[in-house]
Amino acid sequence: MDALSPIERSVDDGRLRETREFRGMTLEQAIGYLENLGGNRTGTHEIDGDRWHARLSARKVPVGPSYRLTEIRITWTGERDVLEPIIYRFRLKTFRASG
Repeated sequence: MDALSPIERSVDDGRLRETREFRGMTLEQAIGYLENLGGNRTGTHEIDGDRWHARLSARKVPVGPSYRLTEIRITWTGERDVLEPIIYRFRLKTFRASG
């Protein structure tokens, strides 16, 4: 699970800010996963949980010469001890093995 590094990660005084990208899901699926992890939608692309917040965005990215996938970018902020397990559990929900 740790093979893919976050795009951004900083910790300041116990507060974590981490940005990651996920391909092959819709914005609504990502929001649903975050809601299942205890978050509540507070805006079109924002989720608040207990001592954490997530902001989402989506874009289409090319995969090969003629195919495009949706890529979801999520920036989480919150207390590190609360947020790290949320991010880990989200990543487990989105993990797709090849084969």
